[in-house]
Amino acid sequence: MSKLSKTEVVTSHGVIAVEKNSARGPNVLFLHGNSTCRAVFQKQFMDDILGSYHLIALDLPGHGESGDAVDPERTYSRPGLADACLEVMAAMAVRSAVIVGWSLGGHIAIEMLSRSTGIDGIMVTGTPPVGDNIADGFRRRPLGGLAGEAELTSEEAVEFAHAIMGPHLEPFIPRTIRRTDKHFRPLLVSGAMKGHGANQRDVLSATSVPTAIVNGALDDIVNLDYVESVPYGNLWNDRCIRIPHASHAPFWEVPASFNALLRNFLDDVHQR
Repeated sequence: MSKLSKTEVVTSHGVIAVEKNSARGPNVLFLHGNSTCRAVFQKQFMDDILGSYHLIALDLPGHGESGDAVDPERTYSRPGLADACLEVMAAMAVRSAVIVGWSLGGHIAIEMLSRSTGIDGIMVTGTPPVGDNIADGFRRRPLGGLAGEAELTSEEAVEFAHAIMGPHLEPFIPRTIRRTDKHFRPLLVSGAMKGHGANQRDVLSATSVPTAIVNGALDDIVNLDYVESVPYGNLWNDRCIRIPHASHAPFWEVPASFNALLRNFLDDVHQR
């Protein structure tokens, strides 16, 4: 297993905490969801099946060990977060990568795809590629409104954590949710309601970049029927994948199944 190292990258959005392994293979960038952190991908970083790839994960601005945004109004939107991630890639001399995005991280990945030629492929999970009507992509109001609250109590953080990651939590997850910059969630939701960012349905319909859509079959946040109705431009294996016995975070709940799919996708993208 390759060694892990941590660093900080200074961007115009703030200081971003980054973790990577020492492998010399093609780059894979992991993007976490709303109010979590890069540690949710620990089960990918610790799995030898992915160990030949250069794995990179970051804490979004206002999350985890990253600093809060210098200018919250600029940064805490899908376009702002995508710009911050692209700045990190540039600062690390990562000219191209496959992006693995979960929930909000998937929305950021699609936004990055709309503005960068350095994306080799994307795998998104728990992410409906929303069009003009955001509500179409969800089965209900996400997290009962908690996803847009400025601050959460300890009890609300645990409720939030279970809703997005299932029954098996580690203590860092509710702590990380509460750590999130109080400006982040309200600005993110407000920006989405105002239509900030690309039409993600159109982006994935038009792209020739390999696109893997992988969801938990039991996800009760995302409207999987909507996800599967999108006319993808280059859908991996010509189908959206539903992983059994998993909900909104299959990479956490059933990592062996998710990691095998990810390895196959990475190999196909790089034709190995």
